[in-house]
Amino acid sequence: MTKVQIRFRLERPLDEPMMPRIAAAHSIYGILRVAPSNQEIVVDYDASRLRTEDVGAALKRAGIPVELEQ
Repeated sequence: MTKVQIRFRLERPLDEPMMPRIAAAHSIYGILRVAPSNQEIVVDYDASRLRTEDVGAALKRAGIPVELEQ
């Protein structure tokens, strides 16, 4: 396992309806930890299973509006 940490900027601030989506992101294959703050989300993931693009796409499919921080 190759643990990698990546930061995503939220396209809008966190709100109550988004919290269950973030909790559900923990069950996405290869995602180890999701730590939200008001303006960003830090994700630890297994790079041997996912690429950066895969993580962002999985979060968006889960209904979490993210954009990769540069």
